[in-house]
Amino acid sequence: MKKYETVVFDLDGTLLNTLEDLADATNYALRTMQMPERTIVEVRAFVGNGVRRLMELSVPGGFDNPKFEETFAVFKKYYGEHCNDKTRAYDGVVPVLRKLKEKGYALAIVSNKIDFAVKELNEIYFEGIVQAAIGEREGVARKPAPDMVHTALAELGKPADTAVYIGDSDVDVMTAKNSGLPCISVLWGFRDKEFLMEHGATNFAEKPEDIVKFLEQ
Repeated sequence: MKKYETVVFDLDGTLLNTLEDLADATNYALRTMQMPERTIVEVRAFVGNGVRRLMELSVPGGFDNPKFEETFAVFKKYYGEHCNDKTRAYDGVVPVLRKLKEKGYALAIVSNKIDFAVKELNEIYFEGIVQAAIGEREGVARKPAPDMVHTALAELGKPADTAVYIGDSDVDVMTAKNSGLPCISVLWGFRDKEFLMEHGATNFAEKPEDIVKFLEQ
């Protein structure tokens, strides 16, 4: 019997490189509201805790800015229409997901991205491969709370004790810990190995094929 039956993935920085589209939407909203724009390096550092947190860090003064909600609304509308302009799957990700599905693993995505965008991107890139895709929505606490992971496992009808979590950030390391799942941290995403180690990461994948090796070792 296999040690693992279910693989739960983060989305941004793990399966998809979404950084440019997030940065474009952020800067469109800031520009529209006559606020200073952010560099791609800044946006990379701001992502991981959902788009509201991304905008809190991007807007001068954050939530205290009287124009915050209006700016956030501009961001959400623009990103909803442009979430796949420059986004792409990381090299090797789709073949590895297909291989895992063929081997009988149940696959899920959990992301702090808005739920409709998570489902749309899952359909575009992983239709017929990933069975459950959970994003930020009412009634389900954002990562690093374990709620999204529990929701995904419930949708799949799988127990937590045969699941593994895969992500690229400190938020993902904490999510796995809070969910009681082992974690594999990928090194092609938005955070580097040193940063991840400082935040408790212990298992690493340098390329997507390493995930298969980890699961079957």
